[in-house]
Amino acid sequence: MAQADWTDRAAPAAGGGAPATTGGTGTGTGTGPDGAEGFGGFDGAGGSGGPGAGFLGLRGWGRDARGSTTWRRGLLLAALALATAALLAFHAEVPNTVGNLGSLLETFLPWLGLAVPLLLVPALLRRSATALIALLLPVVIWFNMFGGLLSDKSGGTGDWTVVSHNVAASNTDPQRTVKLLEESGAQIVALQELAGKPMRAIETGLADSYPYHAVEGTVGLWSKYPISGVSVVNIKMGWTRAFRAQVTTPQGPVAVYVAHLPSVRLKAEGGFTVDQRDASAQALGDAIQAEPLKKVLLLGDLNGTMNDRSLAPITSQMRSAQGAAGDGFGFSWPASFPMARIDQIMSKGGLKPTDSRTLGEDGSDHLAVAAAYRYQG
Repeated sequence: MAQADWTDRAAPAAGGGAPATTGGTGTGTGTGPDGAEGFGGFDGAGGSGGPGAGFLGLRGWGRDARGSTTWRRGLLLAALALATAALLAFHAEVPNTVGNLGSLLETFLPWLGLAVPLLLVPALLRRSATALIALLLPVVIWFNMFGGLLSDKSGGTGDWTVVSHNVAASNTDPQRTVKLLEESGAQIVALQELAGKPMRAIETGLADSYPYHAVEGTVGLWSKYPISGVSVVNIKMGWTRAFRAQVTTPQGPVAVYVAHLPSVRLKAEGGFTVDQRDASAQALGDAIQAEPLKKVLLLGDLNGTMNDRSLAPITSQMRSAQGAAGDGFGFSWPASFPMARIDQIMSKGGLKPTDSRTLGEDGSDHLAVAAAYRYQG
């Protein structure tokens, strides 16, 4: 008569199917398909769970039918988990020399975290302890990078609110856009991609609410406070898509930059093309660096995220309102299913963001972004 242990099935009793006596520490008995009676405890030999089921399926975490242990199964899944962690931690090392893949990765970097649940399911099905432990690394790195964005960091009311919005030259409902901007409560509004009929409708619609405005090329600024010192910023595009103005708020003057950096394109022959955008980002960063006023705002569609290395000439000297005072990622594009925050509100000097958010959909393919600021000193 065989004695059950924790890993092997109980041996058939002599006489073909006679009940085996209990041994070891298993609990409960059941007869397997070959007539052998096993224990329904941790050894998983038959019992109420059926052959190989075990207590909560724990027998599956031992050796499988081929003799592989839980530590040797799922090595490919573990390798993929480690690769995900490496891409998160060392994204800046991914080169841009081939199709600008580095910038493409950084544009959608938070979404790399989806690899964890996608790998978790097969790791559980394979009962691979190695893969599950490896998955802890990308989880820790992801939360270290983006966990702070998941909490609400707003800090009360500000002195005034600003809005930036790419209204889209093909805007299908400019009246709705006007209503959205007016209901935002913003005192300063920056708009990009102003062209054709939508531009005229928006310009006319905002006239009553914003007595001061300036338009240069396809970008514009509307304000409840006086605007002066408007000057075009050459971002090396061949036409005007950026300018600088001084807005005199009740608390004091602020230099406001409105910009629309070149679009980023995916091309079959060139991959993720960002060269023109990068040159424009450098030119805009240089202009902001040379700004004589201490308090500076940048409002615009930068066609890049705060993680994108190509925007470093700008992001290295300015603070994101969403990162400092937002709740969540604040993705702004595309409006129908936002996947990246390429519309930015940034500041430097004595301007403290107290709130940051996105506004609802209108006739554009972007969501408007808004932030409240407190003027300090």
